[in-house]
Amino acid sequence: MTLAQKMKLLFRLALLVAVMASDVCTQQSTSSDFIVSSCRKSLVQLYLPAQNVLKKYVMFSAIDQTGTAHLITDTLATKCGYTISYDDWGSISFRSSLYSCYTQIQNDTSYTISVKIDIAARRDMGDAVTYIKATSCPYVWSPREIVCETNYMEVSTRRKIPVIAEGILRNEPEDWATAFTQAVGGYMSVWQVVFHLSTTQKTTMLIDAAQNIGYGVNTTDSRILLRSPYNASQAVPQKIGGVTFSTLRTTLFYKQRWFIYLVDNAVACPVDDVKFMNDWIVWTVPKSISPLLTGAKTIQSSSVQFGVDLLNLTNAEILSRKYEIVDSNTVTTARIPIGAVGGYYKSRAVNFQYGVSYRIHPFLENLWTDNGFGVTRYTIIKDIMTPFQLRPPVLTNETIPSTQIFNVTVGTFLPDVQLVDLTVGDTVLTVPQGVDRGYVIENITQPNGSVTFVLKVPFSDEKVFKEIPPDGILFILNVTFGFTIIPYGETFTTTGTVECFIPQPIVGPCEHNAGTLSTSLGNLDPRWVIFVKDSQATEGSGLLSTNQTHSTVQVPAASGLVMNEVTSSGLSVTIPITIKDQNGNELYKAVISCDAPPSPAVCLPDGTIQVSVKKLSSLPDMDLTRLRLRDNRCGPVTIDGNMAKFSFTVDSCDTTRTFQDNLVIYQNAISYSSGDSGRPLYIMTVTCNYVTNGTLVVDYGYLDNPTPSAQTGIAPLDLVLRLSKGDRYNDFYGDAEYPVVKYLQEPLYFEVELLYSSDPQLELFLDSCWATIAPDMRSLPMWPIVDNSCEHGEPYQTIFHPVTADTRVRIPSHLKRFEVKTFTFMEGDETYTGEIYFHCDVIICDSSNLDPACTQIGSCIPARQRQGRSVDEDGDKHRLVSSRAVFLLAAQTRADKQFRNHPQ
Repeated sequence: MTLAQKMKLLFRLALLVAVMASDVCTQQSTSSDFIVSSCRKSLVQLYLPAQNVLKKYVMFSAIDQTGTAHLITDTLATKCGYTISYDDWGSISFRSSLYSCYTQIQNDTSYTISVKIDIAARRDMGDAVTYIKATSCPYVWSPREIVCETNYMEVSTRRKIPVIAEGILRNEPEDWATAFTQAVGGYMSVWQVVFHLSTTQKTTMLIDAAQNIGYGVNTTDSRILLRSPYNASQAVPQKIGGVTFSTLRTTLFYKQRWFIYLVDNAVACPVDDVKFMNDWIVWTVPKSISPLLTGAKTIQSSSVQFGVDLLNLTNAEILSRKYEIVDSNTVTTARIPIGAVGGYYKSRAVNFQYGVSYRIHPFLENLWTDNGFGVTRYTIIKDIMTPFQLRPPVLTNETIPSTQIFNVTVGTFLPDVQLVDLTVGDTVLTVPQGVDRGYVIENITQPNGSVTFVLKVPFSDEKVFKEIPPDGILFILNVTFGFTIIPYGETFTTTGTVECFIPQPIVGPCEHNAGTLSTSLGNLDPRWVIFVKDSQATEGSGLLSTNQTHSTVQVPAASGLVMNEVTSSGLSVTIPITIKDQNGNELYKAVISCDAPPSPAVCLPDGTIQVSVKKLSSLPDMDLTRLRLRDNRCGPVTIDGNMAKFSFTVDSCDTTRTFQDNLVIYQNAISYSSGDSGRPLYIMTVTCNYVTNGTLVVDYGYLDNPTPSAQTGIAPLDLVLRLSKGDRYNDFYGDAEYPVVKYLQEPLYFEVELLYSSDPQLELFLDSCWATIAPDMRSLPMWPIVDNSCEHGEPYQTIFHPVTADTRVRIPSHLKRFEVKTFTFMEGDETYTGEIYFHCDVIICDSSNLDPACTQIGSCIPARQRQGRSVDEDGDKHRLVSSRAVFLLAAQTRADKQFRNHPQ
């Protein structure tokens, strides 16, 4: 082993010890195998799958050659060449420039990036687990390389001094040569930078000063690098070919006694080069970018490479994905169909409405050769997401009336949508509760991966409304589907009313024919089943005959299937008919009335009178043993099922006798009396002579008691988040005053109120509050305001204000008030200005009962107040509420914030 090899081995051992010593987390480092590392052009990429980081706190730190870990904030990221991005599924991508601040470089050909990743379930990172990931990548640099990352611009040039060759000098001085005056007057033996703000205006500063304001300037044995944020103070916006570029021109120089070493560095990156036209993403990049061609007269050759996720695509792959890449002498245009392979759709919920966005990460690399800089490799990396596209779900009624079951489909959705609950009528049910209730709830995946949800509810369910017009029955199902979008839990609902009309069967008149009662039924579904009383009517049973349009029910008059009823005009015979569906569910009931067929008393020659009495359907609890003749001692001689038989002589049981036209007429009456009052409920006169049949006369009437009923009323628990005009909370901005304009020096006073409730036992708690720059409460960036019911304290503390009763506030527990400092919202080291929205996650508790949902509210809420119970036990205990837009105007304040992944 040579001395050089031994020294390298000792250095690696020392680095390993330093890395282990720098671990500041409480948990021991574990295997980082789940972190996928790869070399992507002049970048190193680490990919952290969602299952390892979703809804967790993640911090990245760069490890230098001494093993010291440097926390990567957003300012350090743009200065040192780091990019951290999150996809819509919760995964994290970390990219590092090969020339990042803490890269370990060997011979300017091999580069090692070491990163410490802390993952915790708690915000304070007390339970963090640390992972160390080191990745080495070889790379061959072009003389000049320019990278337009999503959060910074970078240019590196070869610093090798060329040999003096004939014709190398030109008569025209190059633009950077105007920096010579600053170089001559600069410090000795110190790297400095001249910023070219215009052709006449320049600014000079030491490298340390440039680095302190966010620039990354570095040198290696063979290269000089400049890195800048897009919105750097010395960056100049410039229109080139209709596209706005952020441009930065510099001259780096190093001065010693005998020479001045000048290096021209220029970087220009597009900022508005992507447009959305119909169903296409159109990305246009000009080729002749003047700030990058200063000192060059001609472009000798040029080639373009296009790809996705920093992986090159072949021409065949571009064609198969239906991309269109047009490369001319002046411009390169990439047209990407929205929805094409390489990107992905993601469901989104905006204002509780469903829609989608399409996201793709393309890059464009232009390699050209000019007579000034030689070979330039120019790479632009984009993260493109299309605007929110509203896709209202479609509710489809696929109900077949004869099944007596509502069949409703709702969709279609992307596979990241889940059905979590549904409201049928006025009852909210989770999916398992709906299944327990007898509903069929299932999701159907289509061949293209989209999802449709199916709900089946029986007509007989108590939450199904019924209306009975003259010609049938109208069944009405009011349903609201509640959905959530994984993995971040955005919610939306779809409401609809589904109706199904079943026409009333046509019932014909009752006819008598040789002791048989018959009636016709029309307008029937062929799958329906007809019952006479409890017996199914079929052709085999002799009770039914059918043709193409009607069915005829035939019942013997003497059968036990018919019933006798008392009416105001006498005794009638009825046929009870029930129509059921093929599943046995009852659809219709009909009672067909017929005139009573002759049923005379039997008058025997010996003076004996015999008569039979059937149980009456209008008296369902009729006790045949209580039937009596006029003589209360005379009852039925036999009772057989629903029939009572009397037999008495003409000279018994108070039978009367009259004479008329030489006829002897005997008459008695059979009565049925109430057991309580003894009042006759039914009287049938029995008449007998020995020439004609007897006559039956019936006179009967009764009243039903009213059926008890109860009604249940419900009211919504609604919330509002409003902005007060001052800290007295007595005057609030109206709808017409939004968006409200505020300066950064002005605090914001918010009030959250529970509306439409007069219950003093209810209390409102703020679980969390946050701000976003878009109406979508799950959009990024996201600034915390209230954390776990506590006042957020970085860098300006949120302040809770007490609520007391007054003329406007009747129940103080229904309100919460807090104050927000507008300097809280930072973008990099700049205070955010522009449109901003505020959101709160609220829990409503019942202080008279105990419930874990309220006892687990954050530690900042006193224990007494947490002795409450959520008022919505069957569903989600949280309620979300948002404010309207507030517009922040600039103020002179700067701050830095740590770059952390907050749970989404």
